[in-house]
Amino acid sequence: MAGHNDSSASEKKSSQAVDDLPTFSAENMQSNMKVIYYSRTFLSIIGGVIAGILGFTGFAGFIFYFLIMAVTSVGLMAKAKFSVHSYFDSWNRIILDGFLGGLMSFVLFWTYATPCVPHTSCAKRDE
Repeated sequence: MAGHNDSSASEKKSSQAVDDLPTFSAENMQSNMKVIYYSRTFLSIIGGVIAGILGFTGFAGFIFYFLIMAVTSVGLMAKAKFSVHSYFDSWNRIILDGFLGGLMSFVLFWTYATPCVPHTSCAKRDE
């Protein structure tokens, strides 16, 4: 009798363990990843233009990019109400995904906007 109750209890525990496993919808996860990618790309472009207009060069521009990505990560976590595991399978999805693609967009628009700064030779030629 005790063995029967123990097996029933173990079956109950195993079914509860299966219920405790987090499940994710593939479509929802893909949609969430698109939001992260688009947000990082958009803010990288805006950040690159701002870095170019402010005249950041060299290491200061890259530090500015890292600050923008840190603010973006915090903003995305706040959007998820800091319960990241409800929307993503790991913290790395919010913190690291889209980081290098955003860097390329940042550098492109950073170098594009730099000649528009009044202290550069491009602005002096136009005068």
